[in-house]
Amino acid sequence: MPGFELFGNTERKELQDVLDNGVLMRYGFDGMRNGHWKAKELEQALEEKLQVNHAQLVSSGTAAVSVALASAGIGAGDEVIMPTFTFVASFEAIMMLGAIPILVDVDDTLTLDPKAVTEAITTKTKAIMPVHMCGSMANLNTLQTICHEHDLLLIEDSSQATGATYNGKPLGSIGDLGCLSLDFVKIITAGEGGAVLTNNEKFYRHADHYSDHGHDHIGSDRGAETHPFLGYNFRISELHAAVGLAQLRRLDEFVAIQKKNYAIIREALSQIPEVTFRRVPEGGEESYSFLSFFLPDLETSRKVIQAFKENGIDACWNYYDNNWHYIRKWDHLKELKTLYPLSAEVKEGLQYLETKTFKQSDHYIGRNISCLIKLSWTEEEVKERANKMVKAIISVL
Repeated sequence: MPGFELFGNTERKELQDVLDNGVLMRYGFDGMRNGHWKAKELEQALEEKLQVNHAQLVSSGTAAVSVALASAGIGAGDEVIMPTFTFVASFEAIMMLGAIPILVDVDDTLTLDPKAVTEAITTKTKAIMPVHMCGSMANLNTLQTICHEHDLLLIEDSSQATGATYNGKPLGSIGDLGCLSLDFVKIITAGEGGAVLTNNEKFYRHADHYSDHGHDHIGSDRGAETHPFLGYNFRISELHAAVGLAQLRRLDEFVAIQKKNYAIIREALSQIPEVTFRRVPEGGEESYSFLSFFLPDLETSRKVIQAFKENGIDACWNYYDNNWHYIRKWDHLKELKTLYPLSAEVKEGLQYLETKTFKQSDHYIGRNISCLIKLSWTEEEVKERANKMVKAIISVL
């Protein structure tokens, strides 16, 4: 990870095909295309690769979450349960619809703790949204059971875990809706882009219309299409779809490289008794895009990160001190710093953040270090990196 590390002739060929054809927009201009439809090709390829009936491309992973929620009828005043460890886009996408993000603790999977989820359910809860951070997944069997018991939707955000599986099924294909990111630093990239995945025909039709101003996409005359309901512009371009199409064809190649590099580093770190590893739920296989491990306490993790920096070991993070991925530094959310007035429902719904603490999340995130696994490393570079990491950790311990 990420896919941009291995750009090559495959990506260039697909891009050049769009440029030669001259139609950069995914909809319309049928007569000029000569049968070239990169976004449609990518959607069909995603459906096949990720084992879903429907894929709808959109402009970003953030857009994918908003479109997925809207497609399922989630909006003003509804509550969506999400983890404290994610990217800020998760709560942004929920709030865009006037819904309320309900943050709950993570456990040693670094994803939603099912017990915390159950305790957070109210009469306003409409969906549970696990975020499969850093290449691995939540305990989806348990979360599905909770959803069934409380008549809730399960919406997977697998933006950072494309290529991972759970009980043999690709992440993003398991919930009622799945959301992907195809931005520049994901395992496969389109530069910018995202996708909504679902087996629900109604949700798919809603996503298809909603993401393009409400166009019903019936017929071959875009100007004559009707608008059964309001929509917005979350379209992807043909240029972005072309890159994503080429990258998706390389997904297995990328995962295999990551798995090899991941295994070398994990084997080296496993010799240190004080190092333990993130728990992967039974039946799950990571995408191997990150190696996440725990140290005895926050102070040790901070010292190890500093030692990594001093020894030239990059792309490793202790997210406890990160501005973008953990609740602790999200003051703009806690203090509702916005450019426009929020609804009374959202203001009231987020009051819990004024006093809410997340001690369990602090326990796990404070002790965690997550290291990016790069595609471009040679085997010699991986082994050298692993040795440096071991020495740096031992020097702190």
